[in-house]
Amino acid sequence: MIKAYHILLLTALLVYPEAALATIYKCVGSDGQVRFTDTLESKFCSPVSLRGRSVHVSPGNDRPSSIYLEKQATKYDRIIQYYGVRYNIDPHLIRAVIRTESAFNPRAVSKKGAQGLMQLMPGTAKELKVRNPFDPEENISGGTRYLRSLLDTFQQDLRLALAAYNAGPTIVRKDWAVPEFPETVQYIKRVLSFYKEYKNGAA
Repeated sequence: MIKAYHILLLTALLVYPEAALATIYKCVGSDGQVRFTDTLESKFCSPVSLRGRSVHVSPGNDRPSSIYLEKQATKYDRIIQYYGVRYNIDPHLIRAVIRTESAFNPRAVSKKGAQGLMQLMPGTAKELKVRNPFDPEENISGGTRYLRSLLDTFQQDLRLALAAYNAGPTIVRKDWAVPEFPETVQYIKRVLSFYKEYKNGAA
């Protein structure tokens, strides 16, 4: 029996046979909902293959994914607003960091062991007195407080603070510059892009 998502994938191949720009991922959310996106958002996403080949579509097909992300984001609006005010950080920046770090998945765990919405490493969580990093409020409270400390450390330089959040403050402090790590450079670009998107949307 052909399932609906197979029909969608076959349609994509027929409509965009020449496209080879973005691999489609099948993602299963915590609620069991299956969706498709061109962004690998979490460990619960995997490439979809048809006849042994990854299915590709043209750019611009991330709209459903964005809608899903914003639906997830609204669950944490109250918490984000509260800690944004408490630690004097624009809530849109907090949202951008969470979207980049975990795609609003409170159960996310990275390969390096970072946990929760703002992907706190166990050692960092312990220093911040976050007892349960998978609790959204504890995680956002700790992550926002940590981001605030990095902004203060690097004299409100957002790029340096974000670099430190991703690569660690020690290496950023060493040269007082963004380290030339592809992951860190891309991380900063993504956070700033999402931050601009949220601010423009608010305006």
